Amino acid sequence: MNGIIPTHYITLNGGSQQSIEADVVEEALACISLNGAEAGTFMCSPHQLDKLALGFLYNEGFINSLDDVHHVRVSKSETCVDVWLKDTSISIPERKITTAGCGGGITFDDLSGEHDPLNIDLSVTAKQLAGLMRQMHLGAKIYQRSRGIHTAALATPDQIILQVEDIGRHNCLDKLRGAALIDNIDSRGRILMSSGRISSEMLNKARRLETPIICSRTSPTSMSVALAKAWNITIVAYLRQDRMRIYSHPQRFIDLVEPANLAP
Repeated sequence: MNGIIPTHYITLNGGSQQSIEADVVEEALACISLNGAEAGTFMCSPHQLDKLALGFLYNEGFINSLDDVHHVRVSKSETCVDVWLKDTSISIPERKITTAGCGGGITFDDLSGEHDPLNIDLSVTAKQLAGLMRQMHLGAKIYQRSRGIHTAALATPDQIILQVEDIGRHNCLDKLRGAALIDNIDSRGRILMSSGRISSEMLNKARRLETPIICSRTSPTSMSVALAKAWNITIVAYLRQDRMRIYSHPQRFIDLVEPANLAP
């Protein structure tokens, strides 16, 4: 299976020890170039690199569909992805922002700029979201083998429709967007599920994906909550079994007793 490497380890338990043959998640360095110029170098899981590259370029606003792309080439060594656009005048800005993503993600977007809120109607129940989180956990094939990897998924209120895995939580959202482009799946109005922390770059990718609800097993950050309130995105964090915390726009829950707005 791509994404894992055979290994072994020794367990110590009190006075006993045991040698175990197992798997460890694969990590590698990969670069993405756009129209011949380097867009970024990523620590990632070195599979589905074409999806990672296309999704990253979409989420950063360089492309809006596959119609903008002329050619995609993954090197034989699977360490570099070259993307050429039909518009060869598009270039990489000099200013990059290193984000809080695993391994140090990058973005070219200025989050201090204004973006229109997502005016998308989508209603869910707490039970539906809990079920989706269970589905995502069971569908994380590499995680089941090796642990140590993040997963992300696009879903309707009733089922997962697309799922990816990567060592970087932000890489997962790029791969998810790339997979949606290649498979011709519309991400607008879907639920975005993630195993990782919801930080500002994750919220920005959710905005580009046009997913009005983003859910995670772990925490949001202060900036992601502020952006979610401004962009009309519902953050659901610490989603575990039937427990969860709603940090913004609770009106999308149809089973809340009093779905009052949260304080700004």
